[in-house]
Amino acid sequence: MKYKVILERSEEGVAASVPGLPGCWSQGESEAEALDSIRWAITEYLEVVKELTRNAEVREVEVAV
Repeated sequence: MKYKVILERSEEGVAASVPGLPGCWSQGESEAEALDSIRWAITEYLEVVKELTRNAEVREVEVAV
């Protein structure tokens, strides 16, 4: 899967967030470190979603943009 990631630089390093996954964010001292961290955060986020929707009725829809 591909996700858009927003990178925000500061004196402390680089913060990364995923607009399509509310609350999914991470950080690193460099852009490369922030991107590695956000990959892990996305994986963990999706595992939590999977667990929370385990017994729910779920559908996938396709949207043309």
